[in-house]
Amino acid sequence: MANALLRPIDRIDTGPRFTASDAHRLDELFRGRDTVEMLRAVLGEAMLGDAAIVSSFGAESAALLHLVASVDRSVPVLFLDTEKHFPETLLYRDQLVERLGLTDLRILRPDPLTLAKRDETGLRWSYDPDGCCEIRKVVPLARALAGFDATVTGRKAFQASTRSALPRFEHDASDDFGRLKLNPLATWTQADLTDYFVAHDLPVHPLVARGFPSIGCAPCTSKVAPGEDPRSGRWKGWDKVECGIHAPVGDGDPDQPSF
Repeated sequence: MANALLRPIDRIDTGPRFTASDAHRLDELFRGRDTVEMLRAVLGEAMLGDAAIVSSFGAESAALLHLVASVDRSVPVLFLDTEKHFPETLLYRDQLVERLGLTDLRILRPDPLTLAKRDETGLRWSYDPDGCCEIRKVVPLARALAGFDATVTGRKAFQASTRSALPRFEHDASDDFGRLKLNPLATWTQADLTDYFVAHDLPVHPLVARGFPSIGCAPCTSKVAPGEDPRSGRWKGWDKVECGIHAPVGDGDPDQPSF
């Protein structure tokens, strides 16, 4: 797959698009390079093939979306509408799409028949959060990614201990397709994000000021006290720290993902 780093991917190829070695080589190639410069290379020159942004339109999403829009506003943006979001998140999503001029927002929803069979009351989150994430996030995203070679995420290493080793380029070992995950903000700090929001006058998610530094579905998101892990308010009271849509760095275990 070495030539995948040099030219747009040949979609006639029937094997995996990328390997772990490809991800490592890309990480080394762009080590120390400016984030915008890297995005211009990998997205502007289609080094990753067909790529899409996976965005929660959460607390820090505006930074990544602005960065990608500065390179190409037509990159597809995938938003998982779990039907459990805060109303503020949906309004913020629409505000950012208009503000940044994003031209290809794709709203992904859970299958109604699946919901009727596995979450008829809409309360599965209260007794089986993993199962709820599976039918409302994991399955809809997997279906939508069938036509893509790579995804762009907004994950940062500082967000939680489970993300401390997060690289910029990550091989998705959880499926046979060999997709690549690009994490442009992996090395950014909270100060970097704050400075970027100020420099580009980006709107802040309205729930941030109310004590929500990490925002997911309303039933599974709590306020976070000053000094706590930013993601400690997610699935509070459960032995769960990730939703399930990304395999972790290193072992490819699909049951320990990141979103």
